[in-house]
Amino acid sequence: MGLIVQKYGGSSVADAESIKRVAKRIVETRKAGNDVVVVVSAMGDTTDELVDLANQVTPFASGRELDMLLTAGERISMALLAMAIKSLGQDARSYTGSQAGLITDSKHGSARIVDVSPKRVREALDAGAVAIVAGFQGFSRLTGDITTLGRGGSDTTAVALAAALDAEVCEIYTDVDGVFTADPRVVPAAHKIERITSEEMLELAAAGAKVLYIRAVEYARRHGVTLHVRSSFNNNEGTLVINPKDGDTMEEPIIAGVASDLSEAKVTVVGVPDVPGMAAQIFTIVASTDANIDMIVQNVSTAATGRTDISFTLPKSDGAKVLKALEDAKGDIGFDSLQYDDQIGKLALVGAGMRTNAGVSAKLFTALFEAGINIEMISTSEIRISVVTRADTINEAVRVVHSAFGLDAEELAQVHGGTGR
Repeated sequence: MGLIVQKYGGSSVADAESIKRVAKRIVETRKAGNDVVVVVSAMGDTTDELVDLANQVTPFASGRELDMLLTAGERISMALLAMAIKSLGQDARSYTGSQAGLITDSKHGSARIVDVSPKRVREALDAGAVAIVAGFQGFSRLTGDITTLGRGGSDTTAVALAAALDAEVCEIYTDVDGVFTADPRVVPAAHKIERITSEEMLELAAAGAKVLYIRAVEYARRHGVTLHVRSSFNNNEGTLVINPKDGDTMEEPIIAGVASDLSEAKVTVVGVPDVPGMAAQIFTIVASTDANIDMIVQNVSTAATGRTDISFTLPKSDGAKVLKALEDAKGDIGFDSLQYDDQIGKLALVGAGMRTNAGVSAKLFTALFEAGINIEMISTSEIRISVVTRADTINEAVRVVHSAFGLDAEELAQVHGGTGR
């Protein structure tokens, strides 16, 4: 028996009955002889409701005050869960992110963890108590302010604590039974993966798989933390996300899964002078907005004009500021116009076995062709092929590709509630 870190998402602690169910599971884990640290998200849609409330007050809320507001959701969850655990006869102590030693940089809304000093968490464990930590939040020593970690912040909190405390495993509890070969809400025939490499999970998370966020997977991989994705609604085994050791000879599946993402938009810079340095100039401007670029495609230049088009994808939330920055620099760059398309969808096929198996691309493109789905952009890595298509065809694209690679299960997947978090 050892130390286990458990993280429960918003759908797992959505109401009083859910909190009591989670408390019972935690107490059972503690009675089995394990030390337990729990990280919780805000209840249900609390965070979204707080954002809506802030927008009703002012559309220009400062990052500092917005972070102060949003951290209230997790504080409610942690206190209620501690009460529920104590009612079952087990001591429990709740801590905010700053009390638990989550030290971050000073960037509000998307702070990054720079240090973890869980002294009070360790003291609680040594006293036989369950330590409950509010996810998604930290503390900046530079400014003395409370910060939030952005999307997937509670997952990242749990992994960071697991690494700092040298936990045996970090269990991520959600409303599905583990990591599936596709989102079971889109592909009911998706089947659960028993174990997946951190490399494959990183690619799936980056491509839009919502069961784990990329920052948490990246942190776990870097610090050697084993993740165990499970459902908080049953005792099924779930999915292990492992870091393969050197010399591991286990044969990897050709395809681990299919992921999709509707949160991106495409920007096309039309009529760019085809001379050295133009791409560097464009993407330096984009980088100055802190936007994250995903896929990039440059067309072959037209000989008659000496100009080319450069297209790239980015989060829709970054679209407006990137367009403004590029438009402001139009005179310096000398491009003709900008095109913005927020009706795209991205599909990614991921599998470590791609390295040693031919024909994966041909099968993918054939499946999409036979379904009448047009491809607009293509990007690849060693273990991933990503394509951009129309948003209204993305779900059908996921289903046909999932079937084409023989990933369909005989039994339909079960989703217990919520949105996958």
